[in-house]
Amino acid sequence: MRFCLLLFVSLFLVACQSNPTCPPLPAPYTIQHPAWAAHASIYQVNVRQYTPAGTFRAFEAHLPRLQQMGVGILWLMPVQPIGVEKRKGTLGSPYSIQDYRAVNSELGTMADLQHLIQEAHRLGMHVILDWVANHTSWDSELAQQHPEWFTKDAQGQFVAPVADWQDVIDLDYSKPELRQYMTETMTYWVKTAGFDGFRCDVAGLVPTDFWNDTRRELEKIQPVFMLAEWDELHHPPFLKAGEFTPNTHLLEQAFDATYALRLHYLLDSIAQGKQPVAAIDAYRQAERAKYPAGIYLMNFTSSHDVNSWDGTEYERLGENALAMAVLTTTLPGIPMVYSGQEAGFERRLKFFDKDQIDWNAYPLGDFYTKLLQLKKRSAALTNGDPCATFERLSTPAGVYTFYRQGQTVSTDSATTTPDTPATARRTGSRAPSTATVVVCVNPSDQEQAFGLPQVPAGTYREIFSERTLRLGARSRVSLTPHGYQVYELMEAAAQE
Repeated sequence: MRFCLLLFVSLFLVACQSNPTCPPLPAPYTIQHPAWAAHASIYQVNVRQYTPAGTFRAFEAHLPRLQQMGVGILWLMPVQPIGVEKRKGTLGSPYSIQDYRAVNSELGTMADLQHLIQEAHRLGMHVILDWVANHTSWDSELAQQHPEWFTKDAQGQFVAPVADWQDVIDLDYSKPELRQYMTETMTYWVKTAGFDGFRCDVAGLVPTDFWNDTRRELEKIQPVFMLAEWDELHHPPFLKAGEFTPNTHLLEQAFDATYALRLHYLLDSIAQGKQPVAAIDAYRQAERAKYPAGIYLMNFTSSHDVNSWDGTEYERLGENALAMAVLTTTLPGIPMVYSGQEAGFERRLKFFDKDQIDWNAYPLGDFYTKLLQLKKRSAALTNGDPCATFERLSTPAGVYTFYRQGQTVSTDSATTTPDTPATARRTGSRAPSTATVVVCVNPSDQEQAFGLPQVPAGTYREIFSERTLRLGARSRVSLTPHGYQVYELMEAAAQE
């Protein structure tokens, strides 16, 4: 552990040496993010509902499209067999695990899954598995072979972890044998299937020391990315008063990111006119008071739970659905897109039955491509960069505007990518030392015009319209109701 901490500190100092004001991370935070996650976005894959077949092989055909869209991390919902006893609906919940070390035959075979992950890796993407450590199905292999590993009521009977989750039973992490089994099983999926990490279901209901120990074992195999379904800033509605702890310390040693649930529900309220857009400032202050700047949370406007139970983004966000997607992609944190959002899907998916997504030729594919490719290429939007700058700008009350800056390394024609602007692809040319992205969002129903005198002066490209313009002391922009604009500083203007 001492070696890991020293290595982390040395890497941190190298990354921040160009910025002497960069604050050091406090000692408890020893997590080391994999390098490939620095510019990644997450895409949640609902395999069952993705295609008519609902299989790994059928989904695999979408990988080139998702890679072109800019996706960095694919999150597969649970792939194991689903319990039959007390099953909900015709197909049951993917989170009711019957056998932790098997593949659900409805989705395909282990060979199909391995092929999918290998192809994702070939395209430069990484894949994480949705892991359900808190509970199993009533008829699970563990319930039959190790009933002593489960929580029991006064009559010695299995119990559900939450009143509404009657299709699953609670595991008891006071049992060392259970902990060993679960850790060994997670390492099995990394070694056998090739997964690059895990999204961990209701992670705060499982002891943090289990996650800490498991992360260390996984890191012995390869660098992994760990996402926790939890937010220490938000009390989950399924927990009773007194059952929630805001101090799980999940982000210190075990997890790269947790959910930004408090921000998610705040954006719902802003879109519905229940709170002013300026409430984001108070949220950011609360986040910074809780965590150091190098820690990041997952921002999103939809997920499997949100879509099925709370409603689609169009039900909750209305005309602000795209404006809020701009915020979740460009605010500090790692953004997530759920299956079907690029299709402008306006229907709640059934959770326990087959209910295929209607893709409609991906009407929002270009919208998400421009956002995720910006995230992928711009140092201003790097995940968890403690040296980066976030500057809130003074604009009319109904508008939220900010710019972000980050340091980028010099490059030349030999190291650029197709996403690199042409000015930086010329032989011998150099990219700017500081990348800048300016974001303007208008959730109000009124047109808004305002100046941006505080923005670093230069020539910018607006990523959606692709028009170029000068921003600086005398510049003005105009936003339509529920509109948004995102500006990227062009390399040729970096020295202005």
